[in-house]
Amino acid sequence: MANRFSSAVLALIEKNKMLGVRSGKEHNYTRIWVVVIKRRVFVRSWNDKSTGWYRAFLENPFGTIHAGEREIRMRAKKIRAKSLLDAMERAYREKYNTPASLKWVKGFGTAKRRAATLEFVLR
Repeated sequence: MANRFSSAVLALIEKNKMLGVRSGKEHNYTRIWVVVIKRRVFVRSWNDKSTGWYRAFLENPFGTIHAGEREIRMRAKKIRAKSLLDAMERAYREKYNTPASLKWVKGFGTAKRRAATLEFVLR
């Protein structure tokens, strides 16, 4: 599909535990956890602060991912499909599998956090 990331970008995203994201150009990058499922890029917010990155993307879905030395232009879109939400939890468990990550991985499964899920697509 035309709005999907290249294999090289997907490999970079999968390799890194945390990536910088920002909505628009006026915000600083926020480092977050990102997972790839079937060549698609997904994120979930831990909290829903009015000043947080998730709300910034709801207000302005156009932004960038900072991965390594690259800045990748993307657009965020809401995800509600139960199958994708469930797949995200499995992907988080696989990628973030250290004992220190367990609390956060479990927390991403709450209804509140599942509702704060976005997909990033290339623009």
